[in-house]
Amino acid sequence: MKHNRLLATLVALWTGAVALLGQTGEVHILSTNDMHANLQAFPQLAATIDSLRTLYPSLLVLSAGDNRTGDPINDIYEIPAYPMVALMNQVGFDASALGNHEFDTGGAGLGRVTQLAHFPHLCCNIHADPSLGIHTRPYKIFDAGGIKVGIVGAVQVGKRGTPDTHPDNCVGMTFDPVVETVQRYSWLRDSCHVVVLLTHLGFDDDVRLAAVTPWADVIVGGHSHTQLNGGEMHHGILITQNVNRLERVTHTTITLRDGRVVDKKAENIALAHGSQSNPVVQNMVDFFSNNPEFQRTLCTVDAPFTSYEQLGCMLSDALKVETGADVAMINRGGVRYETHPAGAFTVSDVLKLDPFGNEVVEMNVTGKELRQMVLDCSRNDKYGPPCVSGFKVEYTVDSNDSTRVKDVQLFTLAGKKLDLKRTYRLATHTYVASICASPRKDPGRNLNVKTEKMTRDFLEHCGHINYSGTCRVNRR
Repeated sequence: MKHNRLLATLVALWTGAVALLGQTGEVHILSTNDMHANLQAFPQLAATIDSLRTLYPSLLVLSAGDNRTGDPINDIYEIPAYPMVALMNQVGFDASALGNHEFDTGGAGLGRVTQLAHFPHLCCNIHADPSLGIHTRPYKIFDAGGIKVGIVGAVQVGKRGTPDTHPDNCVGMTFDPVVETVQRYSWLRDSCHVVVLLTHLGFDDDVRLAAVTPWADVIVGGHSHTQLNGGEMHHGILITQNVNRLERVTHTTITLRDGRVVDKKAENIALAHGSQSNPVVQNMVDFFSNNPEFQRTLCTVDAPFTSYEQLGCMLSDALKVETGADVAMINRGGVRYETHPAGAFTVSDVLKLDPFGNEVVEMNVTGKELRQMVLDCSRNDKYGPPCVSGFKVEYTVDSNDSTRVKDVQLFTLAGKKLDLKRTYRLATHTYVASICASPRKDPGRNLNVKTEKMTRDFLEHCGHINYSGTCRVNRR
């Protein structure tokens, strides 16, 4: 019996290998990454997909994750992220990776999104409690005009063992290491003409992954918002990625001759505002966007914001002022855009700047505990030192690793060293409290108020704001 099973397996493998021989043609892929709910670009995206499908009927449309979090029209919709799912369904996405921001509404929210999607979410390194209803699969084999294309999905795993989102958002889920897990799917090389890794890892990790997956042909990547010139070859694998928010998409062409990949190339396509658009998709965007509350002006910006630091100072000031705290801090990665013109600052502007739904936390800390929290936040938030209010920060980096903060020193706004023995009332939020795990006597109290609500109140109370030249965090 064992000999019969072995023979059947060998015959099946031989038959599959024979089926792969002789295929000649092209596979065309249109890929996006880190769309971050830019609904307004979808009419142009749809028109681009329509045009390519006219030329290439078997076009595969893929997303490398982070489809949501960036536009309140999408993110605080009655069913969060439903507008993006509906639009992706309409334009005909074939598959999406899970990005770290797909977890921003927790397991139940992600479960609802995956159930509503007409396309699979691919992720080989997630294990989710069935009660959450998260529908994912590790891979899928597509038939692209007679050419078999195997696609494996993977999401990044941070230092805490979860994707980069609030830890509470991943309750009921565990994640396997990416590299070891992806390598389990090397068998796809013998079953498919083309193998694609659809990843949300970041460009540097994609390059490292390419070094140990010689059986793959293309990595369609996201997470680091790295703008590549079409694609880059690393270890024989073509890697593609663009900046975020659908400024550009990538058209990848993979050429086969006699069942083997003989060429692969990628080109960027800009989705310029005002270019050709799909009218049906435009009507959907208009319908989802019809909420005048988002356009309500909260205050007037007297001088334009020109940096993440200035906007981060404003957000941390909002926590300090509205709670009456002595000091405040937020993680720099929570500041989601870099500039804002002079003029009206609207509800929509606040929600786009701070889209994560964090809640305000208040605690009493000594200067020594505050210094350690600033250091923890600098190291555990990949964007660097936090944005602060009520004090200043000077930091140094490791001489062997410029991305690692080595030390921080705290100062008063007048430039004197902060008293490390004094107790300060600190306002921060739930994400910062979770990533600053150093021991402290006061674990903090959740005020059950979202940070964006406090920012809106702050701006309305101010009436006018001017943060020109404001900078409280400096590298030594």
